[in-house]
Amino acid sequence: MEWLSDPQIWISFLTLTILEIVLGIDNIVFISIQSAKLPVHQQKKARQIGLLLALVMRVGLLFSIKWIMGLTQPFLHLGDMLSIEDPNWHRYLTLSGRDLILFIGGLFLIYKATTEIHHKVEGHIDTASLKKKVVTFTSIIIQIIILDLVFSLDSVITAVGMVDQIGVMIAAVIVAVVIMLLSAESISSFVNDYPSVKMLALAFLLLIGVSLTAEAFDQHIPKGYIYFAMAFSVLVEFLNIRSEKKALKMMNDQKIEVNNE
Repeated sequence: MEWLSDPQIWISFLTLTILEIVLGIDNIVFISIQSAKLPVHQQKKARQIGLLLALVMRVGLLFSIKWIMGLTQPFLHLGDMLSIEDPNWHRYLTLSGRDLILFIGGLFLIYKATTEIHHKVEGHIDTASLKKKVVTFTSIIIQIIILDLVFSLDSVITAVGMVDQIGVMIAAVIVAVVIMLLSAESISSFVNDYPSVKMLALAFLLLIGVSLTAEAFDQHIPKGYIYFAMAFSVLVEFLNIRSEKKALKMMNDQKIEVNNE
């Protein structure tokens, strides 16, 4: 139990927990948007199942570190196949299991976000076609599982790169997912209560999809830039909401004064 008194272990645990929570925001937003398509009595259950599956996948992947590391090793060298002499070909003409998963997941996220944005913008046109589509609890869970796998892989690779002790990784992941479970309902309500926030959330998912696709081709976009842009956008939207509420309150107060006169 000497590790309990090791400050380095605790620093690693806290740092990784915070990072896992930040990385999990994408997961929560996607789950919130997808679960909102279900009847009200099924939405909470879908969110809980989605996040519990994310926990199971993350812990399972942590116990498969050798396999995870194997996914980062290229299995296809296109440069050799095409007889390319450029010494830097390996940077963009190799393909690993991780690249393939990120690429497919990124495309899936781009497709889902673009489709949702289109429905929001052109909703009055597509209403008839949307009624023909049957949204079931199982179909929503399947979509959540697909994205859970992509986000979990990204999360676990980050954890492996930061910490050596698997116990610390598992503890950080469990704490992060528990916090996500506790905050999922409030985040989901906030996203779904405000149409502009929901559109912003879809734009975030589109951005994350592009980032994952670029990552598959070794075009690394620092996540700090992405999350800073997201945080700044949320702050601006929050100020807009406060401003609109204040303006509405002033209008209501003025109407009450006029009626009293």
